[in-house]
Amino acid sequence: MSLVVTGLNHATSDIALRERMSFASEQIPEALAQLRVRLEDAGVVIVSTCNRMEIYVNHMGKSEDLLHEIRQFLSEWHEVEEAEFADALYAHEDTEAAGHLFRVASSLDSMVVGEDQILGQVHDAYITAHAEQATDKIINTLFQKAFTVAKKVRSTTKIAEGKVSVSSVAVDLAVSIFMDLTDKTVVVIGSGEMGELTLKCLVDKGVGSVIVANRSLDNAQLLANQFNGEAIALNTLPEHLHRADIVISSTGAPGVILHRDQVAQALKKRANQPMFVIDIALPRDVEASINELDNVYLYDLDNLKGVTAKNLEARRTELDRCYKIVDNGVDQFSRWLKSLIAEPTIVSLSHEFNAVRERELEKTLDSMKHLPDKDREEIEYLTKRIINNILQQPLTKIKQEVHDSENSSVLQVVRRIFGLKESL
Repeated sequence: MSLVVTGLNHATSDIALRERMSFASEQIPEALAQLRVRLEDAGVVIVSTCNRMEIYVNHMGKSEDLLHEIRQFLSEWHEVEEAEFADALYAHEDTEAAGHLFRVASSLDSMVVGEDQILGQVHDAYITAHAEQATDKIINTLFQKAFTVAKKVRSTTKIAEGKVSVSSVAVDLAVSIFMDLTDKTVVVIGSGEMGELTLKCLVDKGVGSVIVANRSLDNAQLLANQFNGEAIALNTLPEHLHRADIVISSTGAPGVILHRDQVAQALKKRANQPMFVIDIALPRDVEASINELDNVYLYDLDNLKGVTAKNLEARRTELDRCYKIVDNGVDQFSRWLKSLIAEPTIVSLSHEFNAVRERELEKTLDSMKHLPDKDREEIEYLTKRIINNILQQPLTKIKQEVHDSENSSVLQVVRRIFGLKESL
């Protein structure tokens, strides 16, 4: 059995490559289906966010073969030559793969350490895979343990203290440039979760006025109403763009929605007053060439990395506590994973004991046909309790011995003693 994860993130690749390698949410069911066909019904989960793309796989094959197949799949799916992304990929196996997932879910591997969105994103990725019947016993246990570890990290440490998210970092960057937002107008493009988080941060910083732009005017209005803002339809954005001192875009659109010529026209209308644009979407919402315009300052996810270094330093004292929780979770998962080696022997041993129980029970009940059904059921229940009590300690010790020993010799001894078959 091999448990592997491979992928890339903000630390190993730039935003241009992450754009090319990301999976849109509507693509993931088909991608899962293709991977499972390719990997012969392996357990699979795909995690794709603005800062990472990862594929988790459990399969009976060798890890190097799995990783090779995943790389080929990524190349074919995204129509990108393997040589263009191979150097950016990382790979972890077995307990290292578990540790990586636990750190990701706990936001210890995030660009903004302590941010709370990644846990929901990992959870959604797992739920999608589970709904598509793409997971298996080991993948299910792995992700459930990841959620438990992440919740403990967040509830017992201060790693998430204060506002920590890509949105909050973006707003802090705006404050560092403008100093005072009370007389500034902000246009937020997108009314999803990221747009809402951004607006909350802006309001907390005392922003003067807010305009929410979205394809659905109704959705824009719902969000704008929460913050006494103004709602506009996305297709009318060029008519209002000149009013914006700050533009923050965070849609799930598949391509560019804010173009250079639109920004250039807006600058003319605002007499070339500076415009600050933050693109926190992946794929990017904003045409990169607008940064070439005078008095326009464009920041994307990669540009926010420098700002997040301060965020990490402020939480560094909590990291040791977080990593201890993760390591403990990995140890527990490792023990469970290793105990699976004993399962065939345990099942076979239980089967043999219960086969004897059923034979002897049948003989006894045949000679006591006068007993009412209720008494017969009580006798059967008694025999089951006796077998369970007899087996409880031996089965517990077998699991313990398998974990503590370097090989499965204890299982061979058990099978010989009780005359069990070598395999089920």
